[in-house]
Amino acid sequence: MGAIAAPTPPRRVRLLGALTGAGLVAAGVLAYILLTGGGGAPAPAAEQAAGVPPVVDAAGLVRRSGVRVVHVAMSGDGGLVDLRFQVIDPDTANVVHEPAYPPEVVDEDSGVVVNELLMGHRHSGRMLAGQTYYLIFSNPGNLVQRGDHVTVVLGDARLPHVPVE
Repeated sequence: MGAIAAPTPPRRVRLLGALTGAGLVAAGVLAYILLTGGGGAPAPAAEQAAGVPPVVDAAGLVRRSGVRVVHVAMSGDGGLVDLRFQVIDPDTANVVHEPAYPPEVVDEDSGVVVNELLMGHRHSGRMLAGQTYYLIFSNPGNLVQRGDHVTVVLGDARLPHVPVE
């Protein structure tokens, strides 16, 4: 009969597993850095060069787009996203409906972009100061949900951290 090999001590197996796991994590981080060109969020200048509107606060949204977000809410049993905005500066607010700056709602957790307006709805005519207008987006699969936080893209600006009612 041949000799039976003794099993590898558990400590050695755990150490080998930890080293293998650490190597895989390091390889993943290196791959991410190489694939994203350095990792991290793109610099604001790079975003603007790529045509991505800058992130602003509520006052910045008014300055850039002439509107104030009133609320974002679910409608139609979750199948619709209702975005309400009030016009502060009618001359600037018309940018909300320009094809160069299509309105969007982006779920901050999942990255889902909701940008299909229900039945292609667009306001026509001059907007009035103080008037509240709405945009209704299709929400296929109810991906954006009540309680989420979204980034609202209106005109040439992005307003982050808007709660969904």
